[in-house]
Amino acid sequence: MTTTGEEWWMYDEERQEAARTVRREVIGDDESHAGLPAPEGYRDYLTAMAWGVWARGGPLTTRDRSLLVLAMTAATGRMDQFRVHLDAAARAGVSDAEVDELLFQITAYCGAPAGSAALSVIRTARAARETV
Repeated sequence: MTTTGEEWWMYDEERQEAARTVRREVIGDDESHAGLPAPEGYRDYLTAMAWGVWARGGPLTTRDRSLLVLAMTAATGRMDQFRVHLDAAARAGVSDAEVDELLFQITAYCGAPAGSAALSVIRTARAARETV
């Protein structure tokens, strides 16, 4: 079957809205990228792919998914995304103590550079949180 345009990736509108809802619940209404140019449909695609998997249900909780995303973004060196998800971790049910423990896992399985980079982001985020 040949598809054109957006239909090859778009969820139906109900699933797309569920993905948007989960995104808002976890990271809030982050409009930091709203003014940046992107191809038509890209933001919907990103929401469908990244947040649709959170909205699909299954045995993983929002907390579980948050911890996994933190580990994966640290492992792959995506520190900008690590920071976004670290800032949202409490809303997803992740405690500072769990983030601290995750740091040990990141360092053990991904190496000292990944652990050190994550620690730097954690320190910066916590310092910023304390000044608010």
